[in-house]
Amino acid sequence: MPAPDFPDVTVADAQRSVTAELDRIAPVIDDLGRLFEAAGHELALVGGPVRDAMLGRQHNDLDFTTSARPEQTEKLLGRWGEALWDMGRDFGTIGTRKGPWQVEVTTYRSETYDPASRNPDVAYGDSLVADLRRRDFTVNAMAVRVPGREVVDPYGGVIDLAQRVLRTPGTPEDSFSDDPLRMLRAARFAAQLGFEVAPEVVAAMSAMAERIDIISAERVRDELVKLVCAPHPRRGLSLLVGTGLAARVLPELPALALERDEHHRHKDVYEHTLTVLDQSIGLEDRLPGGGPDFVSRFAALMHDVGKPRTRTFVGDGTVTFHHHDVVGAKITRNRMRALRFSNNETDAVSKLVELHLRFHGYGEGEWTDSAVRRYVRDAGAELARLHVLTRADCTTRNQRKADRLRRSYDDLEERIERLSVEEELASLRPALDGNQIMTILDLAPGREVGEAYAFLLELRLERGPVAPEAAEAALREWWASRSRRDPA
Repeated sequence: MPAPDFPDVTVADAQRSVTAELDRIAPVIDDLGRLFEAAGHELALVGGPVRDAMLGRQHNDLDFTTSARPEQTEKLLGRWGEALWDMGRDFGTIGTRKGPWQVEVTTYRSETYDPASRNPDVAYGDSLVADLRRRDFTVNAMAVRVPGREVVDPYGGVIDLAQRVLRTPGTPEDSFSDDPLRMLRAARFAAQLGFEVAPEVVAAMSAMAERIDIISAERVRDELVKLVCAPHPRRGLSLLVGTGLAARVLPELPALALERDEHHRHKDVYEHTLTVLDQSIGLEDRLPGGGPDFVSRFAALMHDVGKPRTRTFVGDGTVTFHHHDVVGAKITRNRMRALRFSNNETDAVSKLVELHLRFHGYGEGEWTDSAVRRYVRDAGAELARLHVLTRADCTTRNQRKADRLRRSYDDLEERIERLSVEEELASLRPALDGNQIMTILDLAPGREVGEAYAFLLELRLERGPVAPEAAEAALREWWASRSRRDPA
């Protein structure tokens, strides 16, 4: 696995970086610090903005913690910001925006979870250090008091940041018992920051994996999206599989580690899947929006999930997975629905899983133009992502085979581009619309109009662009032959 794209950071580096970042955001933190101080309240920049400042990464979304209660915070921010929101009021959070800055201020908290509850019992606190202790990891449990800019690091976060390790401020068992979602956050931060997870944290994740079952599907989904869109999702996914958490939130992934024996040969599907994910990330510059692209990445992760259910042993020692594309699309759709993904995301990923094998019938370019048109039609809006997934799915170590597959797909893309220019493939429509069909055949709106439209679309796919006159003649001939087969 490639090394994370984050430079090594020493304690001195972190101190220099945070000083530079605090100077950059001084108009916000100093102004707000003086505002809260004048009102008799403490205020501190906290969490991710402090961690990322020490890593040399800039933020315009700033999180603060305060001794002020939410109603007091609301009055102060109302005088300072341009817009106010309080969706997080139940958790003590008030937010505002001012220019390019987005600010959220949360009252010091002390919270615990009922073992069977999804939601925390929130109690306000009066101590910054106690508030930091309840946070997920030491690298997120650092603060900077403002306006004085005193760094507060009671749990050694700066040392852990320099050593690139994730630890909890207290015991991981207490932390994960309070909020089991933190186990997924450990994997997500490993993928985002390129950090190692401390052995005692990994052990607690393994021992307490079943605790994740009390967390809502929506919160699990949001963490998985952040993990998959991180710079190195393989790191986080491997941790989820190794600790048993994946078996509870994304069981299709560990199921890919199919049992093998000396008599039957097949590729390691689990490792193949992670490689396809890595390779799809490397191809995201081919997508119109670039990356990270969740749909493309999740399709790479799920593209072979149908293999465990379709595996068949063949007498010559090989293994087949017939129709795993169709089965996998159904499995993917069910999993994404369970995780409360939107219909659009679910449809897009499921379509890519179902189509990921389609190219393998292309051979050395044997497809007719009609077959190419159908490929484009079936991919629809996901064509660019299908290009990426199909290319990423080649993980063979046989360089000659890999080169041949790449050349074949280059050829297919060139044909699609040529036909797109010649035939406007992006808007595959028949030469006649529904109103014209009704006029020509003297029909009222209904099922027969839809069938006629489907016939003309099939004609368009088979022949390419058809002049309206030729389309009308073909339509009349089709209608006459249909009438002879089906007399009224």
